[in-house]
Amino acid sequence: MAKTSAVQKNKHREQLVARFANKRAALKAVVDDRELSPEERFAATLKLAALPRNGSKTRIRNRCALTGRPRAVYRKLQLCRVALRDLASQGQIPGMTKSSW
Repeated sequence: MAKTSAVQKNKHREQLVARFANKRAALKAVVDDRELSPEERFAATLKLAALPRNGSKTRIRNRCALTGRPRAVYRKLQLCRVALRDLASQGQIPGMTKSSW
């Protein structure tokens, strides 16, 4: 089980990303627009840098929905390999069985 503070920090980052997504996208569009003057683009770059760092989507860490484990998380199921193996062994995931020979 992961530290609850790490899980809460990641949830807070997700909320910040959702809050600043539109503003960040608009500023990035201005920065990438080659038709605008360099002054306008530089001003947009400064505004983008002034936004909170945790508002960036790349700061979000994929974590297991059950345990909060940050590594070996399957995107499709949002479960780590350990939780996936436990649930598969118990027969909780339809169509998935633990192999044995």
